Amino acid sequence: MHSADYLNRLLLRYSGTFDIYQPYTILGREYPAYGYFFSHVEKYVLVRKANMWSADSYEHVLFANPKELTQTHLEEYRQAIEEYIEPALILKGEKLPEPNHMYSYITIAVITEKALSSELKKAVKKFKFEKSYMHSIRGYSQGRIAVASMEDTDVCLNGAGRTLKKLYKSVFEEVRAGKPGYREALEKQGLQSFKQNAPQ
Repeated sequence: MHSADYLNRLLLRYSGTFDIYQPYTILGREYPAYGYFFSHVEKYVLVRKANMWSADSYEHVLFANPKELTQTHLEEYRQAIEEYIEPALILKGEKLPEPNHMYSYITIAVITEKALSSELKKAVKKFKFEKSYMHSIRGYSQGRIAVASMEDTDVCLNGAGRTLKKLYKSVFEEVRAGKPGYREALEKQGLQSFKQNAPQ
């Protein structure tokens, strides 16, 4: 199984609810894709003017495709979160997120050819990024990482990313079954991925 085929199918799974940008540049490094999801929920009494509360939820997924994952890659992904994704995409250059911000999940989706060493598996499991804003009054941000390795068809996740295991495991089965991916879906519909406005 090739990582390009896995990535193609994984992007299709995400594209049902995420806007997919291809390619995506962060801090001068180009990544194969980035996914963005936003949800707004509000509670009101009888009429919309009597709004009781509103909550905004966000998810950011950065897709990476190194042939072999290294500790240097993990440091690069952490830098992408701390120096671009959180300050630019979540905080939008401000000290705090917007008032209705509930949470922002940041997922690093890594698809690699080589199996992970035991040391790298430990490093992935220890990967952590968590930040609350105004004691969670303005919500929180949480970093998740999922590494799918083609050589052993395994998925390694950190604690925050455990809920992603079923999705990433199922993609292996779908690729084996020859199911089409994101590229084929775009071609069939005559569409293109979103484009990044100003590469960073």
